[in-house]
Amino acid sequence: MFSITIADLGSASILLLFLVSLMTVGLASLGALWRAPRLVEASVQGTYASFGVAAFSSSLIIYAFLAGDYSIQYVQHTSDASMPLFYKITAFWGGLDGSLLFWVLLHTLFASMAIRANRERHPSLIPHAVAVLATITAFFVGILLFVKDPFTPFLLEVPAQGRGLNPLLQNLYMIIHPPSLYLGYVSLAVPYAFGMAAMLSGEVDASWQRSVRRWVLFSWMFLTFGLILGGLWAYEELGWGGYWAWDPVENAGLLPWFTATAFLHSVMIQERRGMMKVWNLSLIIISFLLTIVGTYMTRSGVVQSVHAFGEDPVLAWTFGVFMIAIVVISFGVLFWRMPKLRSEAELESILSREFAFLVNNWLFLVCAVFVLGATMYPTIWEWVSGILKEHFPAIADYLRAKAATVEFNPDTAWRYFDPDKRVVIGEPFFNRYMKVPGLALLLLTGVGPLVAWKKTSNQLLIRQFAGPLAFGTGSIISAWLVVGNTSPWALACFGLCGFTVWTIFQEFYRGVAARRRSRPDEGVFNSLVRLVLRARRRYGGYVVHLGVVLMFFGWAGNAYKIKRQVILKPGETTQLGHYELRHDGLLATEDWQKEMITAEIAVLKDGAVVDTLTPARWWYYQMPEQPTTEVSRYMTPAHDVYASMQTVNLSTGWTQLSLFINPLVNWIWGGFAVMLAGSVICIGTRRERNQKPTRRPVKPPVPTTTPAPAPGREEAAGEGAADDDRSAEGV
Repeated sequence: MFSITIADLGSASILLLFLVSLMTVGLASLGALWRAPRLVEASVQGTYASFGVAAFSSSLIIYAFLAGDYSIQYVQHTSDASMPLFYKITAFWGGLDGSLLFWVLLHTLFASMAIRANRERHPSLIPHAVAVLATITAFFVGILLFVKDPFTPFLLEVPAQGRGLNPLLQNLYMIIHPPSLYLGYVSLAVPYAFGMAAMLSGEVDASWQRSVRRWVLFSWMFLTFGLILGGLWAYEELGWGGYWAWDPVENAGLLPWFTATAFLHSVMIQERRGMMKVWNLSLIIISFLLTIVGTYMTRSGVVQSVHAFGEDPVLAWTFGVFMIAIVVISFGVLFWRMPKLRSEAELESILSREFAFLVNNWLFLVCAVFVLGATMYPTIWEWVSGILKEHFPAIADYLRAKAATVEFNPDTAWRYFDPDKRVVIGEPFFNRYMKVPGLALLLLTGVGPLVAWKKTSNQLLIRQFAGPLAFGTGSIISAWLVVGNTSPWALACFGLCGFTVWTIFQEFYRGVAARRRSRPDEGVFNSLVRLVLRARRRYGGYVVHLGVVLMFFGWAGNAYKIKRQVILKPGETTQLGHYELRHDGLLATEDWQKEMITAEIAVLKDGAVVDTLTPARWWYYQMPEQPTTEVSRYMTPAHDVYASMQTVNLSTGWTQLSLFINPLVNWIWGGFAVMLAGSVICIGTRRERNQKPTRRPVKPPVPTTTPAPAPGREEAAGEGAADDDRSAEGV
């Protein structure tokens, strides 16, 4: 008797989704070409239908995980009956096939939300935006349909049990980390679609960026959330004592973060001065392109990473063609519309906020290009060396001989290459060359609020910079007295952190003071809250900057890191900094899913036990060849005492431990929490109502003793006319 399985329904739904996407592209394109409202409306409904079908497909695969339907290959490869319920659900995006379907689900959801929110506000942009969004949907669904169908069944014998999810992914952070990155990645398609719609329709005024600015902030916030959670997962799960190794997959998430951050700064110049229109559109295109580049890097196998999904040549060339099409079409349309994108003003002085933002943007772009180039260089060199060995053997022999005479060094390995070996560009290389742009960006974080639009007068320059420079200098001296001069880079970072912190508090102080002068009955706290609510983008941005400063403060502590590799048996002790660590024994336990060996390490200071660390190794029954490292930490505001177990001998009790003291590391996680709070303040900006402005009667001036603003500054401190919410609009 004929029966329909979940696999059949799932594959059919993906086929239907592909057809609906193609139909939506056609309807939207014809609606824009013929200016036919009915066709445009049909394409809008097609966008909603795409989300409905994607949600149905996703619910089917989740049901298959919950029901343990191992007749579907993807379910069998990434799940097993012993996994807890929430891990069975998160297995949906734990593999390549499911992650692509999850991408489609989020993309169709965001497309539906964006179109619904803007269809009345910007009707002329809608058909073009729908066409672009539906084209992206069709591309990813086409991959699911023809290359990576998550509903592919076993054709012969169906396994009795699942293989199980990678043990490293069975972690609370990994439940949240991948979806956060996906939210940031996928939502960047919306700004790209509306930017393209503005150029295609010829309406390249400020309306398109007002419609997408909050989307970019939304994307930026979740990219930040995902990156920090990924670092916290690496810190607590991998046991190597660090949180960022510049792994290719880590870098893939960082690339669009750079350009999205640049856009959030430069878009303010367009709003205020009508400048950088071409630049902002370019940043939107590049940001979306980098999300596709990151997807290409993690899913095609072109880079080597423990986080990558594996090698797939078909996906490699498929994404390659798609990226080429994005570049050619997007920048082709941009050049076509260049005459309509002329700036309404010019840069008047390097002592201006416009120039600070411009330098900020170039630094972010340089960082993105450098990280992308260094990440892809091993792959590019592998291709080049293959060509050299096949067609230019003499050059290959010379490079081979040269490489044999040079001792490998992670900082200088890029100078000489062996055609027979893959180039290694690791953490030391990135850390060495990213210090300067990183500190420059930190400096600009403090400088930006201190300079005025257009031009800053000398009088204002002195008044604004006096406090931050004094506090920054004091921070360097204090750090020198406490930790010494072992790391000039760290001392510079401490000084710039002090400089920027004073700038931020100075802006809040002056804003509250200005408000209280006009409202003397209002308390300090109420003035602060109302000030932030009145200009959320401005002061929310300052809160984000404060979080960035705290994170830089934590990163500077890495220069004073202490690391030891020891082998201890129960009863033995070892010294780690000003702590003494004692091995108090081993504990062997098990549950329905795994076996666990836990060490008890007493942490002593001045002879007294201050904490007991419990580093462990876990062996999952389904994948015993992939044991996990469970670290343990004694956390203080000044540092972490960090222990991870590498190997253990149960018969003798000998335990190999990696021990670290990581100064200031917890300031990184605290800084992220502050950044997140600032992002929420910014994204909560009030929408601009679609009403014509009404003029209020002008009241005669009231005499006051309040001093006038300093010359050269265009707005009083705290009032922020250019940075308030009057231009805030969009989803």
